[in-house]
Amino acid sequence: MEQLINEIEAYAKSVKRSPQWVLRKAFNAGWGQWDAWKAGTSSPTMAVADRIRAFMRDNPPEQPQQQQDVA
Repeated sequence: MEQLINEIEAYAKSVKRSPQWVLRKAFNAGWGQWDAWKAGTSSPTMAVADRIRAFMRDNPPEQPQQQQDVA
């Protein structure tokens, strides 16, 4: 569970969003879901974890565009 939490936090930071936003987009989670996972009072099923990882994989953070020298 700790690994999934770390993955979500890293992804959320990279897209400048909250972990709650990631969960809402990935599987329409309730706003309290993240807090319950962090507190250890709830945990996702493997299917939900797979959906979150698929969402993060399919929606990578935007890469900064390389500046091109114009001669």
